[in-house]
Amino acid sequence: MNTSRLRLRYLFERYYSKTATAQERDELLTIINDGAGDEELYLLIRQAWDDLKPNAALFNADKTNAMLSKILGADASGENVKPRNNIFLWAKISTAAMILLFVGLGIYTHHHPRKQQQTTLVKAKRPLHDALPGGNKAILTLANGKTIILDNAQNGMLAQQGSTLIKKTADGQLLYNAAGTANTKAAPEINVITTPRGGQYQVILPDGTNVWLNSASSLRFPTYFTGTTRQVEITGEAYFEVTKNKAMPFRVKTNHADIEVLGTHFNVMAYDDEAVMKTTLLEGAVNITSGGFSARLKPGQQAQINKTGQNKVINDVDVDDETAWKNGIFQFKDAGIDVILRQAARWYDVDITYKKGVPAREFNGHISRNVKASELLNMLKYTGVDLKIEGKDIIVY
Repeated sequence: MNTSRLRLRYLFERYYSKTATAQERDELLTIINDGAGDEELYLLIRQAWDDLKPNAALFNADKTNAMLSKILGADASGENVKPRNNIFLWAKISTAAMILLFVGLGIYTHHHPRKQQQTTLVKAKRPLHDALPGGNKAILTLANGKTIILDNAQNGMLAQQGSTLIKKTADGQLLYNAAGTANTKAAPEINVITTPRGGQYQVILPDGTNVWLNSASSLRFPTYFTGTTRQVEITGEAYFEVTKNKAMPFRVKTNHADIEVLGTHFNVMAYDDEAVMKTTLLEGAVNITSGGFSARLKPGQQAQINKTGQNKVINDVDVDDETAWKNGIFQFKDAGIDVILRQAARWYDVDITYKKGVPAREFNGHISRNVKASELLNMLKYTGVDLKIEGKDIIVY
């Protein structure tokens, strides 16, 4: 079974946070029993165990390490696996081990409740302020200026622009049905969907192209496509899965570059507060132009263009890192604290204040975007950064 790291992490996060569907639980257990993604799963379980210890100090350090070693250091036959460089060589985690890790700890805490003093200490460490994660929030602006708040709108028909029907699906997507425009002579109208800070949304364009908008982003597009090209404009960040149509190429305009595709999957990050615009290709091919710069990207490549027009193409980009947001994950590799906190500001709708400048730290890791801001900040504190939430501000000391 070929299982991407991102999918495995997604399933694990869903299982660990008790939000997984029955199908997702079955998929995860199948992966575990098949032994797919063993090394990645080892790291995820090790991290989950470490995360549990500060909040559930049920055993002393020696007992804790002995229990984890027993779980992760044994293969399916029960034989201990010799450690390599002080990290256990991962062979396979059985379903029983998973149950021992997550269910067994729950049984222990149920039958051995903590003392009141311990509970008080844990509560004292909780932040006085916090920020909830974002969700499906967006505003649709029609050609006539009318606005529709999509997160409050009921499912079903929202509006009609010319012969194009606009619907909100049961899955919370915005769907444009342009089937009635085949014989129309009226010009298409322009609509705009905008996500606020703390918002995201998915749009199915009139040609069937899927677009995922990240927080603080906008997409400008016609109610149906006509002529020789399909053109849209974005600000912020969006992931595209473009419907193929060789006779009518798809074009994306940003403030920094133009992107042309026939049918492909790619991510565009073009926030004004980011130093570099990034176009990352996952599947197919795209042509990107900016001033005198032009490049044709292959899967796994990323074009970077800064605000002064300097550009370069990066090979072998970890596309999982670039698109993790679409799958509900913060994921970072050698990322500066300022990069991480800009993402946090957009998702949690908070502002960032640096008391002594930006700390020279880099971070590697991932966490669900469904957690409160305090949980993300607690991860960052492991790098030695002192930060906290006060009202609508994340303050870095």
